[in-house]
Amino acid sequence: MQSEREVNRAIERYSDMVKRICLIHLQNRADTEDIFQTVFLKYVLRSTPFENEEHEKAWLIRVTVNACRDLRRSFFKSRTVSLDALLDVPAPMQQDHREVLEAVLSLPAKYKDAVYLHYYEGYTAEEIGEILGKKTNTVYTLLTRARALLKEKLGGEEYG
Repeated sequence: MQSEREVNRAIERYSDMVKRICLIHLQNRADTEDIFQTVFLKYVLRSTPFENEEHEKAWLIRVTVNACRDLRRSFFKSRTVSLDALLDVPAPMQQDHREVLEAVLSLPAKYKDAVYLHYYEGYTAEEIGEILGKKTNTVYTLLTRARALLKEKLGGEEYG
């Protein structure tokens, strides 16, 4: 079990990352908060120490992704619609950023993880492969295909 000081440090350091991963997967703030609590509860209850900070961060990413997938696959979740989806509340973003975000969110799940970890967290393909349990070449393929899908959805070269 982790000490209170370690838990507070981890929450301070990784809370934004965990919430962003959840929002990418779940597209719902309430579910994001639920998964956030689940992830850090698992962190509190973890009895084995981490090798280093990179191992800790990778563990948190893996647990977050798995918790999001479990929630999406759950019986309850597959038969409900979020309030955010019903209300379609516009985000306080500029139109271009919103368009890019919507395009990323519309990607199939297998691409979202690779895109998020590469472009938002700055991981290399090798590191993403270790985190997701995939071969490096598979990660390169996922990123290439995701870029092609984004290019198609966004209309060409203007988004780079």
